[in-house]
Amino acid sequence: MLPVVFLVFTPSLVFASFAKSVSLEDMISWWFMPVNVGLTFLIGGILGWILVKLLKPNLKVEGLIIAACSSGNMGNLPLVIIPAICDEKGGPFGARDVCHNNAFSYASFSMALGGIFIWTYTYQIMRSSSMRFKALEANKDLDPTAETLLPKEKENENTVSELPPSNYIGDTEYQIIVDQDQSSVSKKGKESYWHRMVEVLSELLTELMSPPALASFFGFLFGAVAWLRNLIIGDNAPLRVIQDSLQLLGNGTIPCITLLLGGNLTQGLKSSTVKPLTLICIIIARLFLLPVIGLFIVKAAANLGLLPVDPLFQYVLVMQYAMPPAMNISTMAQLFDVGNEECSVILLWTYGAAAIALTAWSTFLLWVLS
Repeated sequence: MLPVVFLVFTPSLVFASFAKSVSLEDMISWWFMPVNVGLTFLIGGILGWILVKLLKPNLKVEGLIIAACSSGNMGNLPLVIIPAICDEKGGPFGARDVCHNNAFSYASFSMALGGIFIWTYTYQIMRSSSMRFKALEANKDLDPTAETLLPKEKENENTVSELPPSNYIGDTEYQIIVDQDQSSVSKKGKESYWHRMVEVLSELLTELMSPPALASFFGFLFGAVAWLRNLIIGDNAPLRVIQDSLQLLGNGTIPCITLLLGGNLTQGLKSSTVKPLTLICIIIARLFLLPVIGLFIVKAAANLGLLPVDPLFQYVLVMQYAMPPAMNISTMAQLFDVGNEECSVILLWTYGAAAIALTAWSTFLLWVLS
């Protein structure tokens, strides 16, 4: 089911929503959403770092804690929640049909932005943490009786051989060897840096070339260019059948996403070493502290005239802070083979708490924005 959702259903829904309801003026007026998504990752990362310093957890879960606090589910969950809020009678978001179109557009844009941040910012957090943990485990395996110190990343590449006694320093042959060692270390450091840069750019390019991201781009294109829009949108459009077909395919997205989400969370029933206090702190930071900070940021931006008049846009911005951790964190844990069970447990309990937290935040925002 996952390939069908990723390759067919989600791109169809994204393209149909963007092409129908997004214009060039809309794109310009939405400039604050990328800033807002970046702030959710930055502030959440700071909260996660504070938790790590206070709780001092196992190195195995340090990266998971920071990733869980910083990386919200900007893709699948908003596609389910945000359009559903339009069904509320007497809501502040206007006519139901217009609200639905705008909601899918906002959620689709959020999904595209979230994917970029997750596969750059969060990927580096998980990668760095896993490398440190594996280096520590390798050190223990080599010398289990020795006192193990937390290794710095790539420390083995930046260590220079110990200097011999002073009476050998003047030896020309030794100086040549030292110079060669330093030159070799410098070259390795540069190669390592460029290797990491290539990896990051490769992951970013892969995310930008994913079907949902491509659908967002082409949806923007068809929505912004009038003659392309007239080809598929409208009663007299010559290629209207394409838009209708994509809408029919897109209608299967939300039920399938809901099933997949529930299936992934069942893995969290396994036992792990995550302490209850750690889970409680992640839930408080991700689902309560971060949305409170986000609410003040969004209200300040609205008071300064930086946001569109549409109250649904403000609702989406605040809800981006209130989303539970991204499911892609589990993919990264499997990719680096560190903390798979711990990640499943964190996701299970945070999503369980999110059922209450998201309901409370949605009710509160409906009251605030009315």
